Amino acid sequence: MHSERLERALGHAFSRPELVQQALTHRSHGIDHNERLEFLGDSILNCVVAVLLFERFPLLREGDLSRLRASLVRQETLFQIAQKLCLGDFLRLGEGELKSGGHRRPSILADALEALIGAVYLDAGFARAHEVIARLYEPMLAATDPGSAAKDPKTALQEILQARHLALPHYVLRAARGEAHAQEFEVECKIVDMDISTLGLGASRRSAEQEAALHAIELIAEMTR
Repeated sequence: MHSERLERALGHAFSRPELVQQALTHRSHGIDHNERLEFLGDSILNCVVAVLLFERFPLLREGDLSRLRASLVRQETLFQIAQKLCLGDFLRLGEGELKSGGHRRPSILADALEALIGAVYLDAGFARAHEVIARLYEPMLAATDPGSAAKDPKTALQEILQARHLALPHYVLRAARGEAHAQEFEVECKIVDMDISTLGLGASRRSAEQEAALHAIELIAEMTR
């Protein structure tokens, strides 16, 4: 497996290459898959993100910190990070998952990212895992507005448009792929008054709508700079 490019993007060179191979192996590929590493990585990710938020926002209350953490460790956020790492290029999938586009499925990519974090921990310890997570999350943390901690993207987008006296967005289901137990939804968010159209992917229609709304908010922010 040619993992050097991934290691550079991740910011960690594995001394035990079998760990990164296992982290990138989906259960459809074979017995030595990444689910145990995913379990470990999920716990480490939650801990490190909590520490990063605690240190960055010393005045935030516990409830707001919890909401921010939930938004940063949810599947949609992990999927975005995995896409930036081009993680789908390195996954080891069974034939069925390959044919159904598993290397693009948000749930599979998010799980693989958590497994990679678990692999980094086993390879080099907690401090190194902390460094890797902090590096991956720095752009998102820098853009985090603690005042919107309690607002999901759809609610935040609605408030932005209402403040401008514009019509509310329209969400359209464009595609639903995969089998019932592992579906991927693609939803378009259309804001006619601003000539904006964004796409979101998710394991449910609601999560895809939230991602599309988030992309719309980011686009509006760029347009108004």
